[in-house]
Amino acid sequence: MRSASRWLPAVARTTGIVILTIVVIFAVFRATAPFLISSGLVRSGIEKALSDWTGYRAQIEGAPTLEFWPTPRVTLNQVTIREPTKNGKVLGHVDSLSADFSLVAALRGRARFHEFHFLRPTIYIRRDDTGLIDWTNEGLLSKAIERVENSSNQGMPIRRDQDAVIGALTIEDGSIQMTDDRTGAIYKLDGVNADISWPRLSRPMSAVVLARFNGQDIKIDFDSAQPLLLFAGKSVDARTSFTSSMINWTYAGSTSISDFSALAGNLSLSVPNMPAFLAWSGEHLPAGDTLHNVSLNADVSAIPNGLRFNNLSFKVNDAAATGIMDLSYPTGGKPKISGTLAFDQMNLNPFLAAFSMRLAADTAIDALLNGNPLQRLDMDLSLSSNKAVLGPFQFDNIGAGLLVSGGKAKFDIGDSGFEGGELTAHLEVTQGDFDGGGKLQISVHGADFGGLFTRLNLAGPLPLTTGSLELAISTSKPIWAATLSDVSGKMHFTSAAGSFRQFNISAFRALAADKSFFRMSDIADTAFDFDSIDVDAGFAKGSAEVHNAKVVGKNETVTLTGVIPFRSNGLALSGAIEASDPTNAAELPLLPFFIGGTWPDPVISPVTTLLPKTDPPAQQQ
Repeated sequence: MRSASRWLPAVARTTGIVILTIVVIFAVFRATAPFLISSGLVRSGIEKALSDWTGYRAQIEGAPTLEFWPTPRVTLNQVTIREPTKNGKVLGHVDSLSADFSLVAALRGRARFHEFHFLRPTIYIRRDDTGLIDWTNEGLLSKAIERVENSSNQGMPIRRDQDAVIGALTIEDGSIQMTDDRTGAIYKLDGVNADISWPRLSRPMSAVVLARFNGQDIKIDFDSAQPLLLFAGKSVDARTSFTSSMINWTYAGSTSISDFSALAGNLSLSVPNMPAFLAWSGEHLPAGDTLHNVSLNADVSAIPNGLRFNNLSFKVNDAAATGIMDLSYPTGGKPKISGTLAFDQMNLNPFLAAFSMRLAADTAIDALLNGNPLQRLDMDLSLSSNKAVLGPFQFDNIGAGLLVSGGKAKFDIGDSGFEGGELTAHLEVTQGDFDGGGKLQISVHGADFGGLFTRLNLAGPLPLTTGSLELAISTSKPIWAATLSDVSGKMHFTSAAGSFRQFNISAFRALAADKSFFRMSDIADTAFDFDSIDVDAGFAKGSAEVHNAKVVGKNETVTLTGVIPFRSNGLALSGAIEASDPTNAAELPLLPFFIGGTWPDPVISPVTTLLPKTDPPAQQQ
């Protein structure tokens, strides 16, 4: 202890002297640095650094400002990057650029910069026909990109003289404008604020970008261990996320900016407000107002001429589905979506709305880049669902297919439960870019139509029965523009035993014998039981023409013919009531009548001239 006490004060004094000396040297160095370092050297050095890095000509109009505390830093105003020709095209402009620099290097006559800060930069980018970003000429970035682009070895190192130092870049209140040569579209980002960490061209890069696109705030996060390979059009592992109030998506895996077929990773996407997203993107989808929110997650992988979405799960409104889907884009052909999707419940309206998609794009890549993934798509989808709805109609265990190809579109329900029975259907839109019209065929067997009429709250004397329906209608007008007046076709309906509600056939005969006119509501106090129904009808010019309708009861039979106009909700029918058994004709004579007016309470008029006449009673002598 005594020995240590003798040498500790000496060590402390020596250490203090060393520290004090360093502080003094540092202070003197800082104080004299402004006189030792030429501002012209720093200005020309940063001009050269920008020119070397981009391959274009950098011009600085304002005088540089040097700061030496807390770190040496230079600020330059009005920096312009332009093509190296007289009156060359401007590729970028920065109101103010500042960067840290090395004092030692500056004292030795060399300028080395890092930690760049760009205030209000405006950058113009062009995406060429090959899908690559063309913003550099013959600079360090361009040469490094060219080297890895021509290399078959993605791990090939960059030459030392090409591995430029970049460091950290901060962008404040900037704007970016990108022109896509493939589509001619121009994309603009305003209010850009970004933090980019990219130590050297050969090192990993991470970036966080806040910007405003088409009136909405967005955030982009990007991370890649090989950014230079990405800019060279190579396939690299990266993670990119896009966040906004309109759409959010994250992709992690192999990616390429020039070839979507190189994608191999996981994609997660959500659109919380589909109508707002469509309005923001400037697009319109038929029946788009029925889509409230959409989300999906899938493993994306490349297939020949396309992409495959494995382990796909997505949700539309409250309907969730799983399956597999392919997006193919053959050369010279239209993009095509095919696959198999299984829903827990499904709304058929959006699928039928696909028949009126009349959008345009040349390739799937163009469609995706334009924000129009459903433009001019061929489709071949197999759909299944435990529950499905189409307007007020409900289906169980539905199996369906959607096919759009060669200018035709077909939607088939191969099998489905419907009101306790079975339903099959076929909807087809004919040739002519879906302008030629379409046809619909529906076949229903053993369905509870009485329960359907009750659930739909339909008024009037309707049959409560289990029956079968065959319906075939068509139109020559575009299916999305057709109205009931443009539809023609035929219908056949049959049923087993049941009852007509609100139809008292005995009261009908009594009133017919006493009155020339009476309303349907006058005979609605009870029902008419029947054994069978058989109806044949046709559709044309906005009306249904009843060729023959026969309701056979145990004792009496009702027959009807006539016209039912759809638009006026009216009807004009002639009919008759007669005995079901001809041997009972005397007891139940033929009763012709006419029904006219508006459903559900039309006016009934007996045709008295056809009624059998009775002899007047004999006079008393």
